Amino acid sequence: MEKHMWKPYLIWIVFTEAVGGLSGWLTRDGTKAYMATVEQPPLSPPGIVFPIVWAVLFALMGFGAARIYSAQASRARTHGLLLFLVQLAFNFFWSIIFFNLQNFGFALIWLIILWLLILWMIFSFRKVDPLAAWLQIPYLLWVTFAAYLNFGVWILN
Repeated sequence: MEKHMWKPYLIWIVFTEAVGGLSGWLTRDGTKAYMATVEQPPLSPPGIVFPIVWAVLFALMGFGAARIYSAQASRARTHGLLLFLVQLAFNFFWSIIFFNLQNFGFALIWLIILWLLILWMIFSFRKVDPLAAWLQIPYLLWVTFAAYLNFGVWILN
């Protein structure tokens, strides 16, 4: 094993967490307004759950991306990393659409596109590194749950 093999992991995890952190910071006022005024569907977890879960998911995402980045250069590797960045951008902007703009219908459409991008990314990752793909399954499941919550909020509000 190379001496500095850990560096790509650190870089990708920190980068991914930073994107999530920036999104959280930019939506902090919108999130407060949302929690105070919006009717939430059944099974909505307490607000404290979200930053904890997202921190874990962003770490898994970054770890998976680092595995893909560390793989031998190929078209599949490049495609996987591109999909990773595109879905990460969609993830970033969903929070702004949902919390700051409170456009719940458009946010649901955006989230469905994000879900499809994550699934595509998983299949793309699997071609390069199956473990990297498996690491994204909790993310896909959480976004599935988020879609239920988003739909419920849209219907109730």
